[in-house]
Amino acid sequence: MRKLFIALGFAFTLGFAQAQTAEVPKEKWYHAGIEQTGIYGVNTDQALDFLKQHKRKANTIIVGVLDSGVENFHEDLKANMWKNPKEIPGNGIDDDKNGYIDDVYGWSFLGTAKGISYNDDTTEVTRVYKHLAEKYDTYNQKKNQLAISNNPSEYAEFQRVQKDYLTAVGKAKYNQQVGQARLNAIEGGINKMVLEFGDTKLSKDILKNYQPTDSQILESLWIFGELKEEQWIGKTMQEVANFYLASARRAAKGDALTSHLNLNLVDRKDVDNPSDKTERFYGNNDSNGPESTHGTHVAGIIGAVRGNNIGSEGTAGGNNVKIMSVRTVPNGDERDKDVANAIRYAVDNGAKILNMSFGKTFSPDKELVWDAFKYASDKGVLIVKAAGNSNENIDIDIHYPTNFKNNQPVSKSVLTVGASTKDPNALKARFSNYGKKSVDVFGPGQEIYATYPGVDQYRFLNGTSMASPAVAGVAALVWSHYPKLTAEDIRLILMETVNKNDQLKDISVSGGVIDSYKAVQKAEEIYKQRKLK
Repeated sequence: MRKLFIALGFAFTLGFAQAQTAEVPKEKWYHAGIEQTGIYGVNTDQALDFLKQHKRKANTIIVGVLDSGVENFHEDLKANMWKNPKEIPGNGIDDDKNGYIDDVYGWSFLGTAKGISYNDDTTEVTRVYKHLAEKYDTYNQKKNQLAISNNPSEYAEFQRVQKDYLTAVGKAKYNQQVGQARLNAIEGGINKMVLEFGDTKLSKDILKNYQPTDSQILESLWIFGELKEEQWIGKTMQEVANFYLASARRAAKGDALTSHLNLNLVDRKDVDNPSDKTERFYGNNDSNGPESTHGTHVAGIIGAVRGNNIGSEGTAGGNNVKIMSVRTVPNGDERDKDVANAIRYAVDNGAKILNMSFGKTFSPDKELVWDAFKYASDKGVLIVKAAGNSNENIDIDIHYPTNFKNNQPVSKSVLTVGASTKDPNALKARFSNYGKKSVDVFGPGQEIYATYPGVDQYRFLNGTSMASPAVAGVAALVWSHYPKLTAEDIRLILMETVNKNDQLKDISVSGGVIDSYKAVQKAEEIYKQRKLK
C-alpha cells in the first residue's frame, strides 16, 4: 500500500454529537499521558517536565524522513528543517563532495538530473507482472512452454502475481464505474447547495436545521455521511464541494488504471539505469517534490515547532530535531533501489533516525534494502518503519520492507510500528497490521493532526504512516537528551517502557503503546548505571 496512511473517511450523523474519550483537545490527543487522561498517547509533556527537573539539555538530532517529500517552507516546519551546512545553494556544484549537487534540504531519487520531478509510478505487482509476463505469457506458445519447463517454480510465482495484478485491474475498473455513477448522481445537487449557502460557514446547527425542498439536493446530502467534521465545519459549501468533487472526479477518471496498473507507463525516463542495481548517484535536489502531502504530515508529527502557538507540535518535544527530507516514495510503490539509496544518503549525511512510512507486498530487490538496513545498523542509526494498513498478520503475510530474512532479523536497530487509537477499549486501529514477531510496538495513528502542504495548512490523517513518526519523534526526544546511548539502546528502551495492554499482548512483541515519559526515565537510569554524563 505504498504510503501507509488513510485519509479520514469522516462519519457524521445529523443531530448527534461524537462522544469524547477524555477532556483532551482532539488535535493534541496523541501527546496525552495514560495516567492523567486514560488515553494512550506518547506522554510528551510529562517527559519534558522530567528532563527539565533532571537538567538534561537537548542535543541537535537529525531525523531522515524517507517519503514523498517535505514542504520545507511550511510555517510550522521551516525552523526545524535540516540544512546541509557544507552546501552552497544554487551554485550547481557539489560543494561537500558527497555526490549530490545542491542537496541543501535533502535529496530526491524521483527525478532527473535536469530538475524534472515525477510523481506517478506503478505498483510493484505491476512491474513484477510485466517482467514475468514477458517470459510466460507471450504470443509465442512454444516459447511460453519452454520457459515453464525450464523454471516451473518461477512460473508458479508468475501465476500468483498474475492473479493479484488482474484482480487489482478488475477492482480499479469497478471503482471507475462506481465513481462516475456517483459523480453523476451528486454533482447537480451539490452545485445547488453551493448557490443556496453562498458564503455561509457551515456548522452542525446549520446543517441540522437545513430543510431542502429540491429533490436533487436531498439526494446529495448523504455526502456528509462520508465527511468528518474537520472537512466541513467552518467551511463554505463551495470549499466542501471543491474537496469532495475533486475526490469523486479522481475515482471516475480511473487514476489507478493510468498510473499504478499501467503496463506501458514510462516512469523512469532519464532518472537512472534501472538495470544497474549498484547505481548510487542519480535524482535531483527537489526534496519537496510535486506532491508532498504525505511526507509533510509525517514530518510534522516528528518535528513541528514547539511553543510557537500555531499548528501542531512534534513528538520529538522541542526544536532540537532537524528534519532531512529524502524523497523516496511516489504515487505508486517505492522501488527497492531508491529505498536502499535513500537509507544510505540519510545515514551518510548525518541522520541518526530514519522514518519509513511506506510498504508493499512485493520486493524483487529486497537484498538491496537488507544490505542498506545492515549499513544503517553498522553506522549506529535507528530505523523506524510503519507496519502497514491491511489489518493483516505480517508474521504470515509479509509486507516489505521487512527486517526479517529467513525468519531472522537483519538488523538490531529496526523498530516496526503498528497504529493505536485514543479509545482504550478499542486500542488497535482497525486498519493496522500486527504480528507477535514482526510488530515491535504500537503508537498513536488514528486521527492525527499535523502539518499539511499549503499556506498555514493542517489536517487529520489516519495510518501506520502516522504511528511510525509518532514513535520516531519519541526516539529523537530520548536520544537528543541522552546522546551517549546507542541505536540498539534506544530501540530497547522504547520497547521496554511501553504502556502494556492485553489487547496488544498477542499481536506485537512489546504488547503496548510507546510512552516518552517512561522512556526518558529508563534512559536516565541507564546513564546512572553506566556512569555517563
